[in-house]
Amino acid sequence: MKLILASASPRRAAILESAGIPFERCAARIDESPRPGELPKSCVLRLAEEKARSAARDREGPAIVVGADTLVLLDGSVMGKPVSDEDARRMLRRLSGRTHRVLTGVAVLRLPEGVLRRAAETTAVTFAPLSDSEIDAYVATGEPKDKAGAYGIQERASRFVTRIEGCYFNVVGLPLARLYALLRELGWSPDAE
Repeated sequence: MKLILASASPRRAAILESAGIPFERCAARIDESPRPGELPKSCVLRLAEEKARSAARDREGPAIVVGADTLVLLDGSVMGKPVSDEDARRMLRRLSGRTHRVLTGVAVLRLPEGVLRRAAETTAVTFAPLSDSEIDAYVATGEPKDKAGAYGIQERASRFVTRIEGCYFNVVGLPLARLYALLRELGWSPDAE
């Protein structure tokens, strides 16, 4: 049974590749805006499902489609992707010397039956205190641009992280063990490809 990743994220694709999970990619095009009053967990689960359903729309034959969405939370507020370098600096100053949470929603849709499984994973990440020059140098690399919370834990920002509680892959954007359990629950195995 074919596995379809409903994402254009190179980080999510790299997680599956490194785990030896064969897949095809089909980027989902949806509005990723949170709804007014929507709680973060509800938001990531809804967006993950919308991505999976969007990528599944034109599929024929048996397949399993995976959608995912990630948010960074600090003091109860959502930190999305920075809109500018100054916005990235602001986010990194807020994260400096503090613990934040990374929340990822995963939706797995089996076709043609339409059976859906969803789950959310939370990981706590603690940053060392960062100087303005460290923040400026990191922002200058361009890495923060397309990442929730303005950092990529698998890249240069790894040097800022002093502690992780939970799934590392969740912080990268795809909680691998949780996803693998959902895939098995829906009858997928790498040997069945």
